[in-house]
Amino acid sequence: MRLVIQRVKHASVEIDGAIHGKINQGYMILVGIQNEDTREIVGKMAEKVAKLRIFTDEEDKMNLNLSQVDGSILSISQFTLYADCHKGNRPSFSYAGKPAIAEPLYMYFNEYLRKIGIHVEEGIFGADMKVDLLNDGPVTIILDSDIDIRK
Repeated sequence: MRLVIQRVKHASVEIDGAIHGKINQGYMILVGIQNEDTREIVGKMAEKVAKLRIFTDEEDKMNLNLSQVDGSILSISQFTLYADCHKGNRPSFSYAGKPAIAEPLYMYFNEYLRKIGIHVEEGIFGADMKVDLLNDGPVTIILDSDIDIRK
């Protein structure tokens, strides 16, 4: 599982010309799933996201997590996070999870975060989406289950 987390002042996702999800302060997360991912891995990654301390405290140090700033998450499925560009100039997506695996795990990620008390808005898996955000900092963090939770 691979996540690109952007700390935002606000973010929204538009599908077919209408706003589908919108948040104020929080994280806009691009969520990539691979075929080897499991519910256990997804749960560990969700816990990591919830505990990540990348909001600034009164001393301007990144020391606060999402709950401490009453933040929300805009979660966007993103198979292109597993693009393989080693050969030629056209990316291969053979490492990206097949929809039958990736969609349920993406939904599980969002539900897991909700169950631990985080407000989550989301895009639609596989849809053509337009994402608008104001990156705060900018702060962008990449989490990869192969590195950050050591499968």
